[in-house]
Amino acid sequence: MEIARDESNALTRIVTIQNRFGIHARPAALFVKTANRFQCDISVEKDDVRVSGKSIIGLMTIEGYQGATIRISATGADAPEALDALEELVAQKFFED
Repeated sequence: MEIARDESNALTRIVTIQNRFGIHARPAALFVKTANRFQCDISVEKDDVRVSGKSIIGLMTIEGYQGATIRISATGADAPEALDALEELVAQKFFED
């Protein structure tokens, strides 16, 4: 997927949640574990709700059900690599299906 920049100059990717049960505790933990491998700031947005991509509780509050579209944004030197890793995690259905 193409990388874009949002109004804050962060790199962004829009992805669709594909796993059957969406973002519940296990996928949120995997997302945070992956995000924490990178130094950049990461946020996730859905329906005008923006949370830290490094917060399990935050991710669980966005109601990321199967078919939901989320925007992942990253700011920092390793932002492209972080977005690649997180997009791949979502594409792999958080290794659930």
